[in-house]
Amino acid sequence: MANPNVPAGAMLLLDFIGGIEAPKGYGTIYGNNQGKLTKPLTSMSLDEVIAAGPSWTKAYKSSAAGRYQFMNATLKDLKKSLGLTGKETFSPDLQDRLAYELLKRRGWASYVAGFMSRETFGKALAQEWASLPVLADTQGASRQVKRGQSYYAGDGLNKALTSPESVEAILLKAKDAHVAPKPATANAAAPPDPDKPAIGKGHVLAFIFALAAALAAFFILRQ
Repeated sequence: MANPNVPAGAMLLLDFIGGIEAPKGYGTIYGNNQGKLTKPLTSMSLDEVIAAGPSWTKAYKSSAAGRYQFMNATLKDLKKSLGLTGKETFSPDLQDRLAYELLKRRGWASYVAGFMSRETFGKALAQEWASLPVLADTQGASRQVKRGQSYYAGDGLNKALTSPESVEAILLKAKDAHVAPKPATANAAAPPDPDKPAIGKGHVLAFIFALAAALAAFFILRQ
C-alpha cells in the first residue's frame, strides 16, 4: 500500500516483507497473540509498545510487534535515533516510517544506487528480518548457513518463510520502482518573472498599430 512518507520502491519492498513477517497486518504481535491484548496494538503509543515488550517475551518467547515485527531493542533504538517522544501512536504510518529507517540502515540507498550488490543487501535484510533467507552461502548468526536459509537458522526459533528467488525478484522490482530526483538541466526553461508583465499577442499588435498611426501622422504633417 502507498505511504506518502516512504518512496515507492522502498514501500514495495516493505509490503513484501510485511506480508511475510505479519500476514495479519499492523496489529500483529509475535505468534499471532494480538487477540490477547486489552488494547489494539495500533492504538497503543510507542512507549506503551516498548513497555509491554518484556512481558510479551516472557509470555510468547519474543517481543516482536507490528507488521514488520519490530523487536523491543530495535524500537528503543529507533525512538532515540529519530528523536521521537514515545507518545506517537503505533499506527500503520509510523510503522512504515520506522521500517523504512531500518531499510536505510541496511543499505537501501547504496543498493538502489548500484553501490551494493543484491546478495549483500539481501544478507543485510536477512539480518534484520529473520523470515527472509540469505541469497548466498554465508556465515550466519550462529553457524554457516546455505542460500535459502534464515540468517538465524539453528537458533530453534527462526526460519526462512520465503524463497531466495522471491526475494531476488522483489529486490529487482523495488530497485526499478525507485525514482531518483532529476537534476536540473542547463536547457530547462526559466520560470517567468512575476515582477515582469507578460507580453501577449494583443500587446504586440496594439504597439504595431500605434507605431503605424504615428508614422502616418508624421508623413501627413510633412506634406
